[in-house]
Amino acid sequence: MTGIVAEGVSRSFGTVHAVRGASFRAEPGRVTGLVGPNGAGKTTLLLMLASLLAPDAGSIRIGEIDPMEDPLSARRLLGWMPDALGAWPSLTARETIVTTARLYDIDRDAAHRRAGELLALVGLDDLADAPAKVLSRGQKQKLGLARALVHDPQVLLLDEPASGLDPAARVQLRVLLRRLAAEGRTILISSHILSELEEVIDDAVFLVAGTVVDAAPTLGTTRGWRIRLAGADPAQAGADAQRIAGALGIDIGALGLDRGAAIAGFETEDAAAAGLRRIVEAGLAVAEFSPAQSALEHAFLNLPGSEPNA
Repeated sequence: MTGIVAEGVSRSFGTVHAVRGASFRAEPGRVTGLVGPNGAGKTTLLLMLASLLAPDAGSIRIGEIDPMEDPLSARRLLGWMPDALGAWPSLTARETIVTTARLYDIDRDAAHRRAGELLALVGLDDLADAPAKVLSRGQKQKLGLARALVHDPQVLLLDEPASGLDPAARVQLRVLLRRLAAEGRTILISSHILSELEEVIDDAVFLVAGTVVDAAPTLGTTRGWRIRLAGADPAQAGADAQRIAGALGIDIGALGLDRGAAIAGFETEDAAAAGLRRIVEAGLAVAEFSPAQSALEHAFLNLPGSEPNA
């Protein structure tokens, strides 16, 4: 099986240090999320992994292959999906896949069969003979994924694959990525949609200002939990919050309010469970008790240098 190992990888553009000494691993059979704000260096890092950009320093291995020393061998292992399709707008979806397959020395008949299989897999079989230039953003993303899979790669590098997809297509993408990982492939996926990543990834690499940041220190930070009582009326949210604060034995000022729910902070899941038990034991009917942020969002937003709107 083929994984990814990056050690001390750096890349600058003039005085701009896009990636600084980044080190991480992505393991076979797992989906790894590359998480970071705009300008963090995610796409630059992916381009280096894909052998399309040379690092200034550090080393990269795709399995046992250095993509700079032997890019052809690396590209036979890699499936690269950029953020935008960016090729051959006059070709149909089918022709795009067939042409890509031919570039990988797949014979013509096999290329046509592969195109049919992949367009069905990503839900574009009805648009197989439509030119790529008329496809929507989401449809182009599907075509980009099909193109990345054409040569049955063992490693997938996906840059914002869910961008432009409707909710049903995002669910289909998650199912497909989990299936591909279960087949033993290594999948590295970059996305700003943290809620989508949360449901598909096994591991996360956090990139801030071009540097891989350890998320472990964020695990002990306070995380907000939504608490909503049964029959809650937004107009009475303050009164409900007062009752919840009393049950938890905290000052009302320690609670936030959000759409009829109180937001209470707990440092661990065990502390949250204990808080829920106190609320129930106080005789309050709880209709909702859930994290206000996903674990991934919480970790990201508490990283040094990250921005809430990224």
